[in-house]
Amino acid sequence: MTGPITAGVDGSDESLGALAWAAREAVRRGRPLKVVQAWEYAPHEGLDGGREAQARWAGEAVAAAAGEAAERHSGLEVTADAVEGPVVDTLVAAAAEAEMLVLGSRGHGPVVGFLLGSVGQQVIAEAAGPVVLVRAGDKASAEVAGHEIVVGQQGGAEDSAAALGFAFATAAARGATVRAVRAWTLPPVFAYSPASLKLLDDAGGPEPYERKALADALRPWRDRYPDVHVVEHVEMGSAGQVLLSVAGRAQLLVVGRRATRTAVGARIGSVAHGVLHHAGCPVAVVPPA
Repeated sequence: MTGPITAGVDGSDESLGALAWAAREAVRRGRPLKVVQAWEYAPHEGLDGGREAQARWAGEAVAAAAGEAAERHSGLEVTADAVEGPVVDTLVAAAAEAEMLVLGSRGHGPVVGFLLGSVGQQVIAEAAGPVVLVRAGDKASAEVAGHEIVVGQQGGAEDSAAALGFAFATAAARGATVRAVRAWTLPPVFAYSPASLKLLDDAGGPEPYERKALADALRPWRDRYPDVHVVEHVEMGSAGQVLLSVAGRAQLLVVGRRATRTAVGARIGSVAHGVLHHAGCPVAVVPPA
């Protein structure tokens, strides 16, 4: 994707923090920044102006936010757009045209995590491109406190290709290290088949097998980004717990998306859901390619 870095704003401190993060990322990647505000007409008794007044307010608010970003980053191309319509639909449409969509979220407790509302969850589940969640109060200084982009890798090489590609591109733009994490657990005895047992025997056991799987998944990205330093991290445990255990000083945590549809709407996978609620750094959720 070669579109802009897009930030969704609504005037809250959380969204302004997301805008600041998106602007810095746009500068690093040499991409334009687009600022989008979704609004829906809501008549209020006793207030004059109606839809026209609300449209004007939304346009002025998003223009002010975009103007502030442009002032902070000389030379950055910034555009603004106030769109009338359902918030989720508007943001999903914006994500389809963007290199990434950046949204703000309130912190979950005083230290870590996100309070992920229904809008954020639906956008993450339905977006065609990466969605980055940034907590309110996220500071630019945090991006240099740690030098790693942590990314989860699961399954075969193709299963996590999109997440790995996003992580490597981000690390290259920042001069950061990629820590690629593959978590594994022992399956129940009945899950073993003669074919799987042979694969494990050929690899020398479960952990060597997992290490080889991670190395194979990383190989094309190492070739594409030869200047990016990579740490391969294989650990026994649940994927969410292992990722969180190494993300304490990460600049960004990147996970793949495994969305499912239910009777009450789309839901993101358990790993993405877990890290969003407990990570202290920004989190990027990347759909499959």
